[in-house]
Amino acid sequence: MYSKAEVTQLRQAFWTAFGQYMAPVPSAEGETTNWINYKTGVKNLYFRMQADNRKATIAIELSHPDAGIRELFFEQFLELKSLLHETLGEEWTWEADATDAQGSPFSRIYAELSPVNLFNRDDWPALISFFKPRIIALDAFWADAQYTFEALK
Repeated sequence: MYSKAEVTQLRQAFWTAFGQYMAPVPSAEGETTNWINYKTGVKNLYFRMQADNRKATIAIELSHPDAGIRELFFEQFLELKSLLHETLGEEWTWEADATDAQGSPFSRIYAELSPVNLFNRDDWPALISFFKPRIIALDAFWADAQYTFEALK
C-alpha cells in the first residue's frame, strides 16, 4: 500500500516521463503539442488518458452539462465512427450515458488496458506503449474531424 504522498509522486513521475517521451513528437499538423493535456479547442470535449493500480484508459470524453448538446456531439462522433476506428486501427468502446465519480453525466469513447499498475515502474513501458500510438492516432483523427464540430460549438 502506498501513502498519499507516494501515490502523488509516482503519478507525477509517470506523467512527467510520458510527457518528456512524447515532447519530440509533432502533432498531425506539425505543431508542438502538450500530449498530456491535449487541447481539442472545443469546450467540454476532452481527450483523456488515465491510469491507476488496475487499468489504463484513453478516451474521448463529452462532458457538456446539457444532455441534448452532449447527445448531438455523440451522434456526430457516431457519424465519424468508421474514420475514427480506421485512424486508430482498432475499435473502441462507445458509452453514450455514463457518470463520473461526482455523479455528473458524460459520454465517452474509449480503450482500456488491464491489468496494469501505474505505481509499478515495470508497467510503465506497457503504459507508454498503450498511450503513445492512441493519442497520436486521436490527434490525426482530430486534425480531420474537428471541422465537423465547428457548427456545434
